[in-house]
Amino acid sequence: MAERVRAIFFDVAGTLIVTRERIGQSYARLARDYGLEADGQAVGAAFRRAFNAAPGLAFGPGHDARELRRLEREWWRRVVADTFAEFGPFRDFDGYFAALFDFLGDPANWKNDPEAEPLLARLKEHGYTLGVISNFDYRVYGILKGLGLGAYFDSVTISSEAGWAKPAREIFDLALGRHALAPGEAIHVGDSEHMDLAGALGAGIAAVLIDRRAPEPCSISGRSARVASLSTVIEVVEKITFS
Repeated sequence: MAERVRAIFFDVAGTLIVTRERIGQSYARLARDYGLEADGQAVGAAFRRAFNAAPGLAFGPGHDARELRRLEREWWRRVVADTFAEFGPFRDFDGYFAALFDFLGDPANWKNDPEAEPLLARLKEHGYTLGVISNFDYRVYGILKGLGLGAYFDSVTISSEAGWAKPAREIFDLALGRHALAPGEAIHVGDSEHMDLAGALGAGIAAVLIDRRAPEPCSISGRSARVASLSTVIEVVEKITFS
């Protein structure tokens, strides 16, 4: 008999929330205050290359909170430096990075997907345990709280604190362990085929991929589904569970 799903985990950035401004535009706009002029679209493309080329935002287990904060900032500093490597020098890169790091840690510069909070509320009403599994740093706690989403989650598992980044099985196992769950009792929802879909399935967890360009509202195959919007997630949970 199939196990009944008890918990649903979510990725954060790109799944539940997005930046209010395109990331390249924010990077480029703030850079002008520090002596660098660059096109926002080009900066956005450079950021995606730098981010995708970087190792996972994880540093192995066993670091205390103070050390983790240092490692997180260093990780992001390298990504930002690599992003701007082709655009020339800053007047004050350290000042720029500090301003950018704070800017993207401010909930006011993020927004919820319009369907995020209604979905989380409905899932709570149905009795599901809800959690986060995200390749993010400690700023996610304040962002989720500031956007009114934090109270819905029973656990938040982020790569920098877990020591492993998605798609590594260990971060999924850690999240499951916090609720004494077997893999078959959980579903993970995210927007990355590699990090979320493949990562969750590799850990034995059913997965829902948010693909806002999908040609169909919902497509289910075994223990995975591809949906065009968050609102469809609740409709596929039971179908995946008992398929």
